[in-house]
Amino acid sequence: MQETKFIKYLSWIATVMAVLMYVSYIPQIADNLAGSKGNPLQPLVAAINCTLWVVYALKKKHHDIPVALANFPGIVFGLIAFITAL
Repeated sequence: MQETKFIKYLSWIATVMAVLMYVSYIPQIADNLAGSKGNPLQPLVAAINCTLWVVYALKKKHHDIPVALANFPGIVFGLIAFITAL
């Protein structure tokens, strides 16, 4: 029982950390909009990767909501960072 509780907490902590990782694109997006363009390749690859994980999590027989929630911001912020870097 204790291990199940640990895994549950670990999954939610990992979800929060993943969301924070993609929210950290905001300074890059701001720099891109200010004219200091960054490399668009990494955020594009991150957005594609996150899309695949969200689809995987939602297509499983038992939906994996923490995985979907953790990766959804990566789609949004990755695409915004990509577009603003062009």
